[in-house]
Amino acid sequence: MYILNKEVLMNRDKIIIKTSFIGIIFNIILVIFKMIVGLIVGSIAIILDGVNNLTDTISSISTIIGTKIAAKSPDYNHPYGHGRVEYFTSIFISFLIILLGLVSIKESVIKIINPTSTNYTFIALLVIAVASLSKLIYGKYVKKIGKSINSGSLIAVSLDAFMDALLTLSTLIAGILNMLFKINIEGYLGIIISIVIIRSGVSIFKEAMDIIIGKRFDKKYTDKIKKFINSYSEVINVCDLSLHNYGPNKTVGNVHVVIMDNVKASDIHALERKISVDIYNKFDIFMTIGIYAYNSDDKSKKINEYLKNIIKEYSSIKQIHGFYVDYKNSTIYFDLIIDFDCSNKVDVKNIIIDKMKLKYPKYEFSVIIDDDISD
Repeated sequence: MYILNKEVLMNRDKIIIKTSFIGIIFNIILVIFKMIVGLIVGSIAIILDGVNNLTDTISSISTIIGTKIAAKSPDYNHPYGHGRVEYFTSIFISFLIILLGLVSIKESVIKIINPTSTNYTFIALLVIAVASLSKLIYGKYVKKIGKSINSGSLIAVSLDAFMDALLTLSTLIAGILNMLFKINIEGYLGIIISIVIIRSGVSIFKEAMDIIIGKRFDKKYTDKIKKFINSYSEVINVCDLSLHNYGPNKTVGNVHVVIMDNVKASDIHALERKISVDIYNKFDIFMTIGIYAYNSDDKSKKINEYLKNIIKEYSSIKQIHGFYVDYKNSTIYFDLIIDFDCSNKVDVKNIIIDKMKLKYPKYEFSVIIDDDISD
């Protein structure tokens, strides 16, 4: 998870589109050169490499289209904007990479079964070498930009470029061996590189799908947010931090803060507003703040300690929070954070309540089961 400053956010779409246009021009030039060389020397590997650069051009075009759609303002049907479209662009690029790998495997197997003669020249090998090196440089350039602006699409394009450089390098090695020793290993090298390409495509697909489904945010990032909220003198503790990604520049979240139970509503209102504004300015997150009250009396502290001793017996319970004793209504409130692997969460909750009732029969218990959403 990257924290982008306001200036980068304002120019992010322009940077992605500009980089993609550079990629289109660059790949079209490679297509022309590789097709000409491939036809002259009679190498199916070089021709396929050129076709691959054509798919890279399609990737850059899809990145531009995806960025344009993702930049659309929120509307009635899409109140959180269209930012997630950018992740679908990454998925589309991953499909192109996987398709490239499958086509390459097919052609490599054909090359092994029915080897054809090739007529490599020094000039042809030089063109291939320059193409491989230029693709590697281009990949590093795009990766650097992609990371600086948190663009999954550009990072996917850069990985595709690295795979292209490998594929072209394998063609160069095969050409040198064929030219010097009359050994034809194009097919075998093609299969090895194809497997690497397919694995990279699957990796891009998985990363994009994780974000769309709802990936756990990095612990260092969530700890930084919690530490920032805890820095307010009125805040005793922070819990229930939940973040939702609606695009690289759109994160929505909610969190509960624990404060003393004698704080006035007007002060709570001022604190909630201040935290929300400060979180947005520092982390660019639209955060909703909920409030948990904290008992200051000794009796409630003893009840809380008794509860903590009970839950020590259950490894599936990660923590409790939101504990509060409402003496007026004779009700004890708390939330249980239970591990995802626990299959009987309701039973665990009921057991905890039953044990508490044995000790405190005069109280009702209002208990909420929470999932372990963030660290």
